[in-house]
Amino acid sequence: MIGCSCEVCQSVDFRDQRLRSSVHIEINGKSFVIDTGPDFRQQILRERIKTLDAVIFTHEHKDHVAGLDDVRGFNAFHQKPMQIYAHQRVIEHIKTREFYYAFGNYKYPGAPEIEVNEIKNEPFYIEGILFIPIEVMHYKLPVFGFRIGDFTYLTDANFISDEEQEKIKGSKVIVINGLQHDFHVSHFTFKESIELLQKWQPEKAFLTHISHKLGKHSAVEKTLPDWIRLGYDGLKIEL
Repeated sequence: MIGCSCEVCQSVDFRDQRLRSSVHIEINGKSFVIDTGPDFRQQILRERIKTLDAVIFTHEHKDHVAGLDDVRGFNAFHQKPMQIYAHQRVIEHIKTREFYYAFGNYKYPGAPEIEVNEIKNEPFYIEGILFIPIEVMHYKLPVFGFRIGDFTYLTDANFISDEEQEKIKGSKVIVINGLQHDFHVSHFTFKESIELLQKWQPEKAFLTHISHKLGKHSAVEKTLPDWIRLGYDGLKIEL
């Protein structure tokens, strides 16, 4: 947190040094990223990701879309537009507010090449891989989580209907936001996330989109059951 001198922000434990939340998925030789936050370029370089078949967006907030411009590196090496998948509302935001210069008849030279694909709250395929959207609420904003096989990724949520929870059940690994201990208007608290995970009972679970207010990684993990861990930058999960 800029300007903060709390023990988390001053920690030398790499697990406490968090960039904005996203996830890279490799499955059947295909490569996908969910959300391109402001740290997208740094994250892609750090993980040495050389190919990317598509980007899927949860919602339009700046901390989840701001890095999209940097897909131009993949444009150059793959010689094709980047496919992005998002709700129509998110597509309109990207095209008219965030990256207007990448669309239209007179594109700015050097702008990223992007092709948009609208998704709704129904299953869809990318490169033969099935994605199941899970609609959650981020205060008053509908946001998509996604289930891919036995993996479910949920971020920026503070409410999930019973109907949408049915899509989650049976997942072997679940990643869910658990922002902090105190109430937040648009995110699950640490306790709320734990209660949901205990209800769903995956084999493994990880908390993400964590605030410095939650506490140091090493201390918080001691309070969790073995099957629930805190996520951290660079964490790799195999299914």
